[in-house]
Amino acid sequence: MTASPDIDAPVLKAHALTRRFGRKTALDGMNISVSDTGVLALLGPNGAGKTTFVQTALGLVPPSSGALQVFGAKPGSRATKTRIGVMMQDTDLAHTLTGRELLELFASYYPDAADLDALIKQCALTDFIKRRYGQLSGGQKRRIQFALSLVGKPDLLFLDEPTTGLDTEARRALWAVVRDVAANGTLVVLTTHYLEEADALADRVVVLQNGRVIADDTADGLRTRMGGAVISCVTSLSDEALNALPGLIAMNRAGRKVRLQVSESVAFLKALLNADPALSDLSVAQPTLEDAFEALTGQSDSEGA
Repeated sequence: MTASPDIDAPVLKAHALTRRFGRKTALDGMNISVSDTGVLALLGPNGAGKTTFVQTALGLVPPSSGALQVFGAKPGSRATKTRIGVMMQDTDLAHTLTGRELLELFASYYPDAADLDALIKQCALTDFIKRRYGQLSGGQKRRIQFALSLVGKPDLLFLDEPTTGLDTEARRALWAVVRDVAANGTLVVLTTHYLEEADALADRVVVLQNGRVIADDTADGLRTRMGGAVISCVTSLSDEALNALPGLIAMNRAGRKVRLQVSESVAFLKALLNADPALSDLSVAQPTLEDAFEALTGQSDSEGA
């Protein structure tokens, strides 16, 4: 007999969670506990363990050691499946069924499915819901997949790179639905390499690297932890000269412009202007989530958050 979920247990709890594939360790003693609803962004470079964590939480792969519980129960148990929605990065569906038929099929799996007409409207599917799935564009397919993840009115929703292939308008429309779902009591676990997406949506950010949690905070908390400022300018100074200035943390050049992450903006600016009075296009800003991510992992979002 399958144990019922513990209503007082965290939604997700991993303790010393390890998953190995041969000689490769995808998760290495991961610890995390999530009791609140809202949006949890799971970030990390390619190969950090994000997708493996989601697959383990879904019961698709077992832990090599340690433990992971979902609603206090074993991942993949019948008691948890009807409370979870999922949109994976790589998904294939029956090409001959229409979007509406796919929604009806998935709705039949749940004892208390969502109102499909309301869901179609919420996810802006009306214009193509009667077309066969195989005839849809990549972005339209992603929007159907997103709606399918919501059919069971989940208490826990996994979204693995949900806006890949979507244009800006469709991406922001999906963000609005995610905010609404989270506000109504669902825990949304989001993996994304769009750091502005995590910044816009996440109540909590967990950064993985080499299968370990290296940061767990709000986006504002990670930025505050960074401190300092980001200075952009056009300067004739060499990299060597810039590295000699006080408080430089990181430097990136893009064409004529240089982007400087510094620990204390006033002292650095004084030294910079003294060294190059002719610099131009100067701007000073607070660190972004991308700056914090790059400082933590040594990689930019373009290298795969």
